Amino acid sequence: MGKPTGFKEFERKTEPYRDAMERLLDFEEIYTDHHETHLATQGARCMDCGVPFCQSADGCPVYNLIPEWNDLVYQNRWKEALDRLHKTNNFPEFTGRVCPAPCEGACVLGIHEPAVTIKNIECAIADKGFEEGWVIANPPQFRGGKTVAIVGSGPAGLAAAAQLNYAGHEVTVYERDDRVGGLLMYGIPNMKLDKAIVDRRVNLLREEGVNFIVNADVGGSGNNAAPVEQILEDFDALLLTTGATTPRDLQIPGREGDGVHFAMEFLLKNTKSLLDSNLKDGNYISAKNKNVIVIGGGDTGTDCIGTSLRHDCKSLVNFEIMGKPPADRMPNNPWPTWPTIFRVDYGHEEAAIRDGHDPRVYSISGKEFVRDDEGKLLGINTFEVDENFKEIPDTAQFWEADLIFLSMGFLGPEHYISEPLRLDLDPRSNYKANYGDFRTSHKKVFAAGDCRRGQSLVVRAIDEGRLAAEEVDKFLRG
Repeated sequence: MGKPTGFKEFERKTEPYRDAMERLLDFEEIYTDHHETHLATQGARCMDCGVPFCQSADGCPVYNLIPEWNDLVYQNRWKEALDRLHKTNNFPEFTGRVCPAPCEGACVLGIHEPAVTIKNIECAIADKGFEEGWVIANPPQFRGGKTVAIVGSGPAGLAAAAQLNYAGHEVTVYERDDRVGGLLMYGIPNMKLDKAIVDRRVNLLREEGVNFIVNADVGGSGNNAAPVEQILEDFDALLLTTGATTPRDLQIPGREGDGVHFAMEFLLKNTKSLLDSNLKDGNYISAKNKNVIVIGGGDTGTDCIGTSLRHDCKSLVNFEIMGKPPADRMPNNPWPTWPTIFRVDYGHEEAAIRDGHDPRVYSISGKEFVRDDEGKLLGINTFEVDENFKEIPDTAQFWEADLIFLSMGFLGPEHYISEPLRLDLDPRSNYKANYGDFRTSHKKVFAAGDCRRGQSLVVRAIDEGRLAAEEVDKFLRG
């Protein structure tokens, strides 16, 4: 694939982000324009390897035909590359932006050389497809009369909706927020995924015949409540793609009170206010001139860093209980597994350039949120931990903070939908349904994505949405 000697001739070179100090002034996407000549050169680095691990289980969860579209980009056959990309991935414009690219970690070239820039090429193919007008609505040629309700409009729900609609079923997607997209809309900030890109794909699904109902809290009890029992009665099948939305808390003294927020509360309110009023309505948690601490790493922690910096916070620190990762793979982390190595994401780069140092502090854990007599947050007391997360004596330290964001992952889905249906749960409180079958303990109810498997990647959610759609289709066809 690509140029036979390309991996010997050309070095890996990723597309750069916008200048850090420039992008801190807005919430526009951090990416720069694609350059086709550069991408063709990078596509040329794709080897004609005997077994392309990039599209294996260790690489791409949706089994993208990566060597094929790398080769097509190298040959300047972009429309064919888009066709191959859409064979396995409903939303490459999303994954090309937010996926951490496990495919690159499994790239055969990556054994001895830097991997092919697969993620850049994927994003460019999708973007060019829209620019050229190649991505258009493709309604089904027939309708079979069967109806499916999908609860949750994140990547799993949207992927399942696309597949089931194309199979000729009447699909209705329920979303409890005021905009469609779930995690894609409100869980990922605009600078990483512009919401116009989400809306563009959702509008295509609408043109294809998918029905969307927003402000519908299925199983809830508020003003927007939609009884799940009634939905189950009205539809031939029900697919739950509600995500893993119960955050992991930090239950230490001083937790109750203002100033300590879950990461998703911070990110959701910021994006909603940005879309509603360009942050002029004030309906968000402002970090302006505040001392901010983000507890927890990962993508969500980085997004809290990037958002706080765009608010012009006074200072910023990021706590990670794990030790600092190594620069290169360790012996217990061999190829083609995901390389657990030190990385600098966009938020870390921005903090380092603005403040002169990386914001992360490793091997540290919170002991007590410190408040004054009136309950105002003053900061947090911490201690250092060893490799077994045990407290190291005489390492106590106080950190000043006006805002602390908890970004420590998620425990599983909320259960006000599953309880009326009496669904079985797995030991981690997820909806119990086997991968490959996706059927819950209720014969008409299926589950896919993070609510079934636990917190994971957008690309894994798309995979589960597609596969669950196949099983729902089989069920509906008898």
